[in-house]
Parts: sequence; C-alpha cells; structure tokens
Amino acid sequence: MLRLPSPFQPRIDALARTEDWYTWAGYKAPLSLWDEELEYFAIRSQAAVFDISPMVKYHIAGPDAEAFCNRLTLRDVTRLKPGRVHYTAWCDDAGHVLDDGTLFRLSPDRFRLCCQERHLPWLLDSAIGFNVSVEEETEAVAGLALQGPTSFAVLRDAGFKDIEKLKVFDIAEFPHEGGSVTISRTGFTGDLGYELFVPVGLALSLWDRLFEAGRLHGIRAIGYTALNRARIEAGLIVANADFVTAEHAIRTDRLRLPDEIGLGFMVDAEKGYFNGRRAILAARANRSMKHVLVGLEIEGNIPAEHAIVYHRQKKEIGLVSAAIWSPTGKRNIAIASLSRPYGDTVVDDLWVEIYAMRELKYERLMKRAKVVPRPFIKLERRTANPPADF
Repeated sequence: MLRLPSPFQPRIDALARTEDWYTWAGYKAPLSLWDEELEYFAIRSQAAVFDISPMVKYHIAGPDAEAFCNRLTLRDVTRLKPGRVHYTAWCDDAGHVLDDGTLFRLSPDRFRLCCQERHLPWLLDSAIGFNVSVEEETEAVAGLALQGPTSFAVLRDAGFKDIEKLKVFDIAEFPHEGGSVTISRTGFTGDLGYELFVPVGLALSLWDRLFEAGRLHGIRAIGYTALNRARIEAGLIVANADFVTAEHAIRTDRLRLPDEIGLGFMVDAEKGYFNGRRAILAARANRSMKHVLVGLEIEGNIPAEHAIVYHRQKKEIGLVSAAIWSPTGKRNIAIASLSRPYGDTVVDDLWVEIYAMRELKYERLMKRAKVVPRPFIKLERRTANPPADF
C-alpha cells in the first residue's frame, strides 16, 4: 500500500531507529521512533514533538460560517470567540456520533475543524442553504503537537513573542519565514502543550526552528504509542478505538449517543436546533440510553486492554477499549464501555478478565475494578497562567 509522506517526512525519517510505522489517514506515520518507553517520558518530563499533519482538517468560511457550525455541532458556537478553540462533536439525525474534534475560530467568519475521519460529503450536504464554503485542507496544512513541561520554553526561545499570553484553548498567529504559523494552546496529552499549523511549504523550516530552540530543553520527536499512553492518562477518547463512528458502524448496536461515550457535557439544548437534537433529548427524557463510557482502576499492574468486564465475575457487562499501567499515576487504568445500569448506578463488584503470558503459557486472571473519574491524572502545569518555565 502506497502511503503519503508527511511534510515533515525527511526530518522524521532521519530520526527513525525502530522503523515502526503505521498508516494514519493514508499517511506514513511512526508508532515509535527510537524507544516508545522513553518517548512517553519525553512528554512528561521534556518537550515532545508529534506530527499531526495527517489529522483531517477542514476550512469553513463565509458570512454563515458561525450559523453553519452551530447547526452542525453539539456546542454553542456563538460563545466561541475569535482566537479560541473548543472540543466538540457532531451527530447524524438519529443522534449518533459521527466524530469528535476541535473547532478553531480563526476570525469571525473563518473556522478550522480538525477530526479523525473524513466527512466532506456530510459537511457539504449539511451546508445546503448556508452562505458558506467548506474545503478540506489536510494536504495543504502541516501540523505539529509540541507537548510537555518545557514546551513553553521551547516556543519562547524560538522567538514566538508573547507566547506566554496564550491561555488554554487560545490561538494566535505568529510570523515565520515570511509567512505565519497558527499556534494554539491545545493537545492530546493532558500536559502543558501547544499545536502548531503552518502551510506545507514552511513545514521543514518550522521543524528546524523548534529543534534548534529546544536543544537545551530536551526536545524529542515521538510516535503514536507514547502519545496514546499520555492520552489514556488524560482520559481522552479516540474515534473508532473507544467508540465506533456512525458512518463506520456495521451493526446497529455499535452506534452511540453523545451521553453514551462521555460527551453529554457538550450538548447545548438551549441553543436551538442542531443535528441529532430531537433524538438526544428524547433518549434523555425516556431514559433509553443503553451504554456508558467510564474510567476504571484495576488491581495489579497488568494492562487490561480489550478485556471483558463482568459483574460479580458472572455477567458480561462491557469491554475495555484502552488500558495501560500509568507511569505517572502509578496505577492500572482503563477506559471501558459498559451496559447500563452497570457503570452508571451499579458500580460495585466489577471485574475484568485478563489473559497474561507467563512462561509461554496464558493464565486467566480475574481482577477487581472500580469506576473512577477521568482524567486519571491532573497536571497543574497544563492550565497554569502564565505557563511555568521548566
């Protein structure tokens, strides 16, 4: 299978030692580059750079851009001011989640929507009747996530003037090589961090600028395995990993309403009509939601990825979608989808079934689990204003 190269591919290839690749939205992307364990610790103790160029990006512009985004997504876009970002999701007319992502308000009538899956036909159909243009810009815009305690110091030393003024979910434009780079104080790690977007022609110069400034701040490039560990600690979900998007679900029992995957907080029922509004509010009124997504803490130190969850060791009630031993939290954590009322009102006597390889033989382990809040770890530096200079 031919995979597209990232705009940063020459720099990434030069650092790749493990040759551990996967396909992300048609692009060649690293699972790891040099050591997945140390790459994780680069996030938590230094500055880690992750290529987010393959992330699907849409440019939405026009006089009706705000009204269109408000009609499309769950949250009230009229409250999203220029220079701000929010995490949101959008649904089909039956209230089932099509995807989640971040909505950047670049100006009063320009937005950037970033997500996991491609939705251009859906977005264009939804735009009928609105004076708005919707264009995919995935291949035109390169992106980097710069995450970790020294990320602010890297950007400051790279010459991004007034970068300390960015608060969580703020965005701003900064000059770079005769053009500009858009920097947001956002990320997928639960740590102090930023995301940088730049035209592809300026991608390599941006990479070099960051790595030159970051030499004394421990800057390292990382792959997805390390990022995934950090996002689990942050309690964040991934489309088609922790839930199946409505367009990808083959079986109807895999479809999920926002409340069933922990996104109910996004639903703004007061803002007027949006895709799926009637179905979501009806499910709430009728108490007909069948699933709940929860955080679990599990006894022992063996990760319970894809483990079946039981009540009283007998009744199968759900499945773990993501799990790790948390190096920062020092506990065994997981994200799981359970059938209600388990995980909702019934939270006692939960167990997970883990198969552990011990001396060339799998052993079945039944381990106690308890429902715990997400995120699993909270780092004060993530939201500190101004950011700390580590």
